Amino acid sequence: MTSIPADVQTYYDRQYNARLSVQDVGLVLAQYRAQSAPVLAWPQRVADQPYGDSPTELLDIYPAKVANAPVFVFIHGGYWRALTKEDSACVVPALHAAGVTVVVVDYDLMPAASLDHIVDQVRKATAWVFHHIARYGGDPQRIHVSGSSAGGHLAGMLVTGAWHADYQVPKKVVKGAVLLSGLFDLQPLTVLLPNTWMQMDEACAMRNSPRFAIPPAGSPQAGKILVCCGEYESTEFKRQSTDFLAAWKARCLPGDWVETPGTNHFDIVLTLADSGSPLFAATLQLLQS
Repeated sequence: MTSIPADVQTYYDRQYNARLSVQDVGLVLAQYRAQSAPVLAWPQRVADQPYGDSPTELLDIYPAKVANAPVFVFIHGGYWRALTKEDSACVVPALHAAGVTVVVVDYDLMPAASLDHIVDQVRKATAWVFHHIARYGGDPQRIHVSGSSAGGHLAGMLVTGAWHADYQVPKKVVKGAVLLSGLFDLQPLTVLLPNTWMQMDEACAMRNSPRFAIPPAGSPQAGKILVCCGEYESTEFKRQSTDFLAAWKARCLPGDWVETPGTNHFDIVLTLADSGSPLFAATLQLLQS
């Protein structure tokens, strides 16, 4: 995409502005922080574990009480330019109570960091988890990844692409993924408002679009994915998720859609954190498979 008419530009800028889909995003973000705050004080939390050489390449580990536990790596959203791992500890308690070791990852933010750099960071973090999580009681053969919004995109970059050899991990390093409200084809963003901070050209958008790097049928790297989007999200955010799942399944790869009624682009994270929700139940089933 190179240019579009002004009225079309306005329409798609609104479609890709997630904050316009909710009445007050600040209230939901405040819920993230309120639910995360007590978790950050857990004595068993392993805080600020480096996964790379940069002082900002850090992750938090919440070890399960059982040995050889499944591992759930969560990547926060924020359109690649906001939020931190400390805002995302809200996803930990329900999973931890179910016997899961949870890892929450930080990454550098735009516009100071490029998308290529951020993708490299989450891949480095995943490689670190594979090589070291056994020390914390996690099973490196049962690593699952998840993320919301920008985090959903980044988790998508972990289940697609031929990146494994460069990071010294097996192709099956990720057994499964839970992708919440992600963007999987970044080409439309090159001419829209988000590119004011993303600064992508067409080549960058293509190499960082999970939609165009889906493993072939029968690939050893292709685990099962769960894909979902909030009921009250924009048409384009929903299309991105449904198109990605359709393309994944067209390769005869395992994947399911999870309904999340009554949710929006932001509180879908709180739904994952709710042990009584269908999304949590589907996630736990995936982790235990």
